[in-house]
Amino acid sequence: MALMEVENGASSGGEEVDTDIIAKTCVLGGFSEANETRSIISSLPEVHGDQRATEHVTQRFLVIMNGYQEQPHLLDPHLEWMMSMMLEYVRREDCPPSLLHLSFRFLYIICKVRSYKIFMQLLPHEVSDVEPVLQMISRQDPKDLETWETRYMLLLWLSMACLIPFDLSRLDGHLESAGGKKEELVMNRILAIAKSYLTVPDSPRDAASVLISKFMTRPDVKQKCLGEFLDWSLTMISHSRDTSMREMVLDGALQSLAKLFKHGKRDDLLQYAPMVLQCLEQKRLSESTEAMLRKLNVKLIQRLGLTFLKPRLAAWRYQRGSRSLAANLSMSLQSSAQTPQNSEEQEEDYDIPEELEAVIEHLLVGLKDKETIVRWSAAKGIGRVTGRLPKELADEVVGSVLDCFSFQETDSAWHGGCLALAELGRRGLLLPSRLNDVVPLIVKSLTYDEKRGACSVGSNVRDAACYVCWSFARAYEPKELEPFVSQIASTLLITTVFDRNINCRRAASAAFQENVGRQGTFPHGIDIVTAADYFAVGNLNNCYLKISVFIADFPEYTRCMIDHLTAMKINHWDCAIRELATKALHNLTPQAPDYMATTVLPQLLKMAVGMDLHSRHGAILACGEIAHALYKVTLQTNRSILDVISPDCIEELKNIHFKLHERKQYRGFGGALMRPAICSLIEKLSLSKLPLKNDPVLTGWQWVIDDTLQTLHLISSGDADDIIAAVVSALSALCEEYYQDESGQVDSQVQDVLVSRYIEGLKSPQILTRCGSARALGCLPKVMIQGKLSQILEGLKQMCSITQKEGSFTEARRDAVRVIAQVCEKAGVCTHGRPDSVLCHENAAEVFGVLLHCLNDYTMSSRGDVGAWVREAAMTSLMELSVLMASSAPDVLVPELVSSLMRCLAQQAAEKIDRYRAHASNVFLRLLHSTDPSIPHIPHREELLHIFPADSVTSVNWKAPSQAFKYITQLLGLPEYQYHTLLGLSASVGGITESTVHFSSQSLFDFLKGIQSDSEALGRFGETLLRIFRDNLRNDRVSIPLLKMLNQLLSNSCFEIFTTQDNHQFCVDLLDLSKEFRKSKDISKLSACVSVFCGLIQFQGTVRKKVLSQLLLLLCHPFPVIRKTTANQMYEMLLTYDDVIDAEILDDVMTCLSDTNWESDLATVRTHRNQLCDWLQVPKPQLVAKAAVQPS
Repeated sequence: MALMEVENGASSGGEEVDTDIIAKTCVLGGFSEANETRSIISSLPEVHGDQRATEHVTQRFLVIMNGYQEQPHLLDPHLEWMMSMMLEYVRREDCPPSLLHLSFRFLYIICKVRSYKIFMQLLPHEVSDVEPVLQMISRQDPKDLETWETRYMLLLWLSMACLIPFDLSRLDGHLESAGGKKEELVMNRILAIAKSYLTVPDSPRDAASVLISKFMTRPDVKQKCLGEFLDWSLTMISHSRDTSMREMVLDGALQSLAKLFKHGKRDDLLQYAPMVLQCLEQKRLSESTEAMLRKLNVKLIQRLGLTFLKPRLAAWRYQRGSRSLAANLSMSLQSSAQTPQNSEEQEEDYDIPEELEAVIEHLLVGLKDKETIVRWSAAKGIGRVTGRLPKELADEVVGSVLDCFSFQETDSAWHGGCLALAELGRRGLLLPSRLNDVVPLIVKSLTYDEKRGACSVGSNVRDAACYVCWSFARAYEPKELEPFVSQIASTLLITTVFDRNINCRRAASAAFQENVGRQGTFPHGIDIVTAADYFAVGNLNNCYLKISVFIADFPEYTRCMIDHLTAMKINHWDCAIRELATKALHNLTPQAPDYMATTVLPQLLKMAVGMDLHSRHGAILACGEIAHALYKVTLQTNRSILDVISPDCIEELKNIHFKLHERKQYRGFGGALMRPAICSLIEKLSLSKLPLKNDPVLTGWQWVIDDTLQTLHLISSGDADDIIAAVVSALSALCEEYYQDESGQVDSQVQDVLVSRYIEGLKSPQILTRCGSARALGCLPKVMIQGKLSQILEGLKQMCSITQKEGSFTEARRDAVRVIAQVCEKAGVCTHGRPDSVLCHENAAEVFGVLLHCLNDYTMSSRGDVGAWVREAAMTSLMELSVLMASSAPDVLVPELVSSLMRCLAQQAAEKIDRYRAHASNVFLRLLHSTDPSIPHIPHREELLHIFPADSVTSVNWKAPSQAFKYITQLLGLPEYQYHTLLGLSASVGGITESTVHFSSQSLFDFLKGIQSDSEALGRFGETLLRIFRDNLRNDRVSIPLLKMLNQLLSNSCFEIFTTQDNHQFCVDLLDLSKEFRKSKDISKLSACVSVFCGLIQFQGTVRKKVLSQLLLLLCHPFPVIRKTTANQMYEMLLTYDDVIDAEILDDVMTCLSDTNWESDLATVRTHRNQLCDWLQVPKPQLVAKAAVQPS
């Protein structure tokens, strides 16, 4: 179970879990990469000298080993041969340093995955290994940051080698060296090495502490060196300061002492324990700012406590079965858990030293530490020490642990208390007599949630409480927990379903499952475990809205779940949780309608007018949801809503708005929550059909709706969409229920006021008010639209055609386009109807014209092509209206409208943005393949059905350029679609996205290749291209991509059939149109124009001289970059088309183009340009003097 420190601030409303990733863990069956690993290790002698090869094999070995982090035991059968191969390299006398370090790095990688405790046991530990290891480690540089893995592994190896069962003095031999100088004893050498590495700042320090724990526990060493080493360690601790400089010294000393007191014999260490404890108390490490030092302090203190007490298993502990499954199965069915009685001898055998009180006090303080690692170590220490105490003292320790569960304590204390209780319960030290005190605290911990600023803390407490429940399931017999089953089961399920944190939900689910399996007393356990498993609780929406309903079907859990939502989740700090809680209450109402109406609803009504903002917001939402759910219940039981909700509650529901308005709680920050909440209440009460017609509260509700629309600009833009949606839903329900009489007629005065108000809002200078007003018009019921349709459509039409001078208002235009379709759909279609009431012959063309005009909205802003939002909405609206008209009044759908629609959709389907291209394609195909109703008058229907067969296009991913354009370019062969399709393709072929440009241009070239032999078809294509050019000459959005597309077409010889004719009209017209751009100041446009000129050089006749003239003019352009680009393009052009000029002057021209610095001053450049004019026999351009200004 994850032990988290605090809640993260991420929103959990859309919390999703990738179950595929989870499912792939722990599924390996063996070490499948054994052969590859053997090959990698065998290659080390060859690659160690090559840095690149070394990095490659190391990275690959890391990837292989890291794959076994979850199942390291699979490596066990292979550890020995892997270690042997690498140690063989290390033991060679001629082993180069690089190979030695690389081998030890590989050994460290294996050690890291399998853990040093397992791996070091396989290291060779014969007498012959001691001296070589000592020599190798003596040669290492402790300050070398690149080779720390070598030192780490050598220290571990030495830890095993020093365990040889011989006195180390036998290894000393002749102490005199060749120079007559005495060599140091092996024992002293090992101790010196260990001490030196206990003070280093890297990982070898950890290995050195292991070495100390193994070395110091040898019989020969502890007699001579133990006292001296302890003095040295205590001196290091006493004289060091808790600073960054001395932190590593403290760390090493504490680690080594903790391991030493863990592995050493009690008799050897008992005499030193008081002195070590006194040193630690004087040092006051519990106040250190370093979490690791505090953890090591707690770790060492618990080991000292265990040293003070004799090793024993407490005879009074609670025992349930055996840890061995075979032993449990062999026990008789009659055997049960028992708490053995202590004999007097056992009681008298306890000898409790005075220091133990200080030890337990330190551990209890550690339970409240701010870091989890310290609390976890303290909890384990409490469990270990308590297991050696007599029953009375152990009970006092349990009482002290229970003191952590006070609301005056921090969340850290609660978390530490839970961990300690779990340890005590797991070890059988928490006797059943204490469960009456413990269980209520654990139940509180399961729902512990303390608000801190904008978030809360407590997820770690709840997670640890789940661990306690999990451990209790294993620790106690069912009869012991039976009195508490109801509390534990219901609270665990509440955490499983309603906890905000996914780790807590999963931990609670695991704890519940453990209790179901081991206790067997949890009501409906198997059914619930099946529904609320690990994966199901990963999705928060699924938990609140589905799993909770399933669990609430069992009466044992219904009320507790409702009470928890009301007490804890309605006022939660996270808005998403509050909203989910209200929806959950709606879904749970059918399980307990009377309880909801008589108990929960009155409680919520008091909270709805309280002072706490979050409670007020959640309560208002919940009141509406419960009222609506109760109304649904009455429909099923043929009762009136008044029979379920009391008149007092209805009166209080009506008064919520008046109290909020009176307190001015619609203003400020709280207003952003209160306004959508009260709108939700209006919607739900309207849907509940409360008898409120002609009630004064309706005026107040209408005021809230209208005032919210007028003040949307005062609310942050992130919340505006949700608020508008709430307002629109409330207005729709209010109009449907209370603004119509029983015959379905609407009050004309109310109709006039509302329609006029919202049409006026369409002209507001605030974009959000425009959006809200438009959507308000779209939600009005049909009876309020009748007689006002023309007025509404005119207002929306004006809103769709706002000029840039008045502001972009892109979102408002998008909403207006959507609303046009909604209004027309509600009004209906009638061929000969009145234009102010229905869509008919008189207004259909106008409506279509507005929407088709919106398909040309290419507004750009700092956010990019925001006009695409409008185009997307227009395509959707046109599709909806076309289907509506085809089904209701096909006569209204005249051929001109359908033809314009399909052409515009073809253009959008050929454009560059993947999302909108896919949307346009889907709309196009929806209309083409629609059979119920069938869309009439589609141009070239049969050809289109051949291009887009219904059975194959459904699998096409229209967002993928590689799949879409091969279909789209076939529309170029249909005269009706050629212009618009080519217009759209120009944006794609001349775009900047590589994949789009590649596939769109390739598809276009394939089409042109197919018509190369048909001069008439190619001529029509050229005429269409020129028409697009003429129509968009001043439109940079089209003209620049079009020039780029023309360059590609000319470069790929797509018009080769025209080049055989002198002065072909296509070339002449294209040259004339391109010349218009020569005076532009847009670099990209001029560069594209140069490319087109160079492509036109392939055409025959006098047009070639004109092209050269234009290029030579650009060689003296005022912009140096254009001059340089022109020279480069001309050079490439002459390389490609070597027949353009005479071979005699070709070398001179190309030398001039390549060697001249075209970015120098114009006077110098003009001389070279004029020389080119002479060579190419093109008239020199003449400078035209600007006309002098005549004095007036």
